[in-house]
Amino acid sequence: MEITVIQLEPVTVVAVEGSIDSLTADQLTKAFSEHIEAGRTRLVADLSGVHYTSSAGLRSLLIALKSSRRLGGDFRVAAVQANVLSVLSMSGFTNLIKVFETTQAATDSFA
Repeated sequence: MEITVIQLEPVTVVAVEGSIDSLTADQLTKAFSEHIEAGRTRLVADLSGVHYTSSAGLRSLLIALKSSRRLGGDFRVAAVQANVLSVLSMSGFTNLIKVFETTQAATDSFA
C-alpha cells in the first residue's frame, strides 16, 4: 500500500493505492491520526487506487471518522472503486461516511 498526502488548505487529501488489509491498515490509521493530531481534521480519503479492503481497512476509516469529528472536523471518502464501494455499502459505512464520486467533489463539500 502506498499513501500520498496532498494539502489543499483547509482540506487534507490522503490518497491510498493498493490493498487495505490486516497487513497495511495500521499504516493507514497512523497516517490519518498524524494529520488529525496536527489539527488537520478535514480529511478526504482518495480511494481511487484501492482495489480491496478488509474489515481492518473499514476499522481504519471508522477511526479516522470518529477522531476527526471529535475535534470538530469531518472525514469523507472519494473516487471509490465499485468493489470497495460494495464492501462499504454492505457493512453500512455509506450511512456513516459521506462518499463522493470525485476527490474534487469531496474537497469542495467542505466549503
